[in-house]
Amino acid sequence: MEYIHHALKFKYDLCIGCSHCTSICPTCSIHVEDGRPILDSNRCIDCGMCYQICPMNAIYIEQDDFETIYNYKCPVLLIPSIFSAQFPEKVSQRAILSAIYHLGFEYVYEVEKSVDILKEEINEHLRDDDAEKPIISTFCPAIVRLIQVKYPSLVSNLLLTKPPLNVTAIYIRKVLTEHGIKPEDIGIFYVAPCAAKIAAIKSPVGEEKSNIDGVINMNYLYNKVFRVIKQGEYTLREDEFDFHPISRNSLLWSLTGGEIKDIPWGRNLAIDEVHNVSDFLDKLENEDLDGIDFLELRACDESCAGGILCAGNRFLIAERQRKRARKRPKTVTPEENNILNYKKFLRSNMSVGEVYPRSMDKLDDNISVAMRKMKKVFEITNDLPQVDCRICGYQTCKALAEAVVNNTADIRQCFFVQRILEQTDKLTTTEALKITRKVWGEIKLDKDSIKHLDLK
Repeated sequence: MEYIHHALKFKYDLCIGCSHCTSICPTCSIHVEDGRPILDSNRCIDCGMCYQICPMNAIYIEQDDFETIYNYKCPVLLIPSIFSAQFPEKVSQRAILSAIYHLGFEYVYEVEKSVDILKEEINEHLRDDDAEKPIISTFCPAIVRLIQVKYPSLVSNLLLTKPPLNVTAIYIRKVLTEHGIKPEDIGIFYVAPCAAKIAAIKSPVGEEKSNIDGVINMNYLYNKVFRVIKQGEYTLREDEFDFHPISRNSLLWSLTGGEIKDIPWGRNLAIDEVHNVSDFLDKLENEDLDGIDFLELRACDESCAGGILCAGNRFLIAERQRKRARKRPKTVTPEENNILNYKKFLRSNMSVGEVYPRSMDKLDDNISVAMRKMKKVFEITNDLPQVDCRICGYQTCKALAEAVVNNTADIRQCFFVQRILEQTDKLTTTEALKITRKVWGEIKLDKDSIKHLDLK
């Protein structure tokens, strides 16, 4: 099985086994064993919903050590344009940039610098009569993984182009090497607003290796930069915020509706928040919808402004971003945005390889065996109570049925099945308790934990 990196990790010493993470996961990738959440690596899409809902902060996001930037003679910071929108409006963009340089970076670029080229590629694909419609954006890596896992029949609809992050990184390396900097001296670091983008860099889909050298948690960098600004440790640079001027729509690209603004024709929809996206894709896969040309799908509410690593309120971040965008022209010239001078080179290096499904419903590599197992899952699911209570440790009755068929769970984990078996003398109370203890652990079934209750 291919290696799939996940940025989300569990701190089991903090976990209380509440199963909130199990309930919120859009792909049923988490179940409970011995009172602890267990992650199914094949199903997880790193959307971060579990991270947001955990009441104990028992889920954290892995990132690279910031100190690794000093391993390169020319460390470059590649940041989403929404980074500056995290800060209070009284903090100038010149101060933000000056503080970033103070931390040791030689160059700073905004990710969306390449959008003015990428949007041409999207429109060209839309004009292709042979393209499978709707074309689905690959900007959000959590959505790409969601489709691989939960909607494998839609994989062929994915737009096989690199996102702005990677296109801009290609440009940076090209320009800096042209200026005489050795390739091995260049280290490009990306500021990630979410776990999915970290995971996509560590194990990219459609590519063997990412062209990004390291990832920095956006919330971490925000606090680091803000501390420098508050303490006045930096020298205010004379130049303006030199992320190099980009167009208005480029600044709006990472917000909901940002991509479809650049598509002047056809029926194009923008949908955010992973459960909303999943509900919509259910309809699309069932062929309840037609006549759609392009889908802009984002896993986070308010798109990247709502990324789980953003430091502020998503609505205020989006508002500040739109204010900044209004000050920019709709289009820019190659003199303003130098990347436009590299259009031919970048478009020839913009494609990614084929994206393959990794369906969470795949029960066996042998089709005939898989079909038999699928039939068995259907039968078991129908026999279960269909209440999705999660007492068994799984998110849904169907998820439990799949685990039973794959011999990783016991049908008797179902509370209702236990009661029926007890009534028919096929299961003793002691046996039922042992099964429940295996799911929820010793602590929750410790008789001393309820000794203060009046149970008379």
